[in-house]
Amino acid sequence: MLVLAAVLVVALAGCGQEQKQGGQAEIAGNLTALGSTALQPLVEQAAAQFMAKNPRAQIVVQGGGSGTGLSQVASGAADIGNSDIFAEEKSGLDASQLVDHKVCVVGMAAVVNRGVTVDNLTRQQLVDIFTGKITNWKEVGGPDQKIVVIHRPKGSGTRATFKKYALGGMEDSAPGMEQDSSGTVRKMVAETPGAISYLALSYIDNSVKALKLDGVEPTVQNIANGKYPVWAYEHMYTKGEPAGLKKAFLDYMHSEEVQGQLVEKMGYIPITRMQVERDAQGNVTRK
Repeated sequence: MLVLAAVLVVALAGCGQEQKQGGQAEIAGNLTALGSTALQPLVEQAAAQFMAKNPRAQIVVQGGGSGTGLSQVASGAADIGNSDIFAEEKSGLDASQLVDHKVCVVGMAAVVNRGVTVDNLTRQQLVDIFTGKITNWKEVGGPDQKIVVIHRPKGSGTRATFKKYALGGMEDSAPGMEQDSSGTVRKMVAETPGAISYLALSYIDNSVKALKLDGVEPTVQNIANGKYPVWAYEHMYTKGEPAGLKKAFLDYMHSEEVQGQLVEKMGYIPITRMQVERDAQGNVTRK
C-alpha cells in the first residue's frame, strides 16, 4: 500500500501545466493563439515577455483572421481564438461554448496612399468608394486619379468591423484586390498610387495616411469618448473556462504590465479608458 501511494503521488505530480520546482509554481506547456491580425502584434509581444518569465512555456501566435480564430478554438484545434468580433456575430458557430476574454479596444480607419490629397471623407463618400460608385479621386476633391480598392477577405474581423461601423452595413462590392495580412495591406497601400483600404490604428504609420470620417479624426480620445465609431473590442476566446497555461497567459494579458504599458505603447486602447461600451448587436451605451 505504501508503494502504491508513492506511485500515485509521483503520477499526480506530473499532471497539469503547473509544475513544482524549488517550492515555486512553474508554468510549463504549449499553447497556440491564432486569428485576428489586428490583435496579433500585441499578443506576440505579450507572449514573448511571458515566455521570458516562464521559459518552460511555449506560446505560438498566428494570424489567419478572426473567423479562423473562432472556428479553430471552437473545434479544439487552437487553445485561444483571437477575434475583432463577438463570437455571436459569426454565423454557423455555437458561441455558447466559448468564453470571452476582452483584452483591449482597437480603432480602425480608412487609409490611403500618401499621394492622395484627400484627408476626409463623409460616410456616404466612403460607401460610394467601397461599393464602386465613385472610382476617381477627383470626385471627392482629390487628384484626377483612379481609386484602387484593397479589400480584406470575408473571414476578416477588421473587414466585418469596418463594414458594420464605417459603411453602415453596406456590402463592399467595388472591384479590387484582396489581402488578409494587415502588414501586407499597409505595404500595398503605401506602394500603390491611388490606393485605399483600412487598417487597425496599431498598424498605421507614416507610410500611409489615415482619413477622417465625417470630419472626425481616428484618435484614441475620439474613440474613447464615442465620437469616432469605427472600433472593436479585441477578444481572446477559449473553449470553456481556461486553466493551467491558458489561464496564466490570459491573466498576464490583463496584468498591469500589459494593460498599463504594452497596450497603449502599441497603439491599442485599454478597456478602462473607454467612456462607452458596445454589445454584440452594436448598441452603444455610456458607462
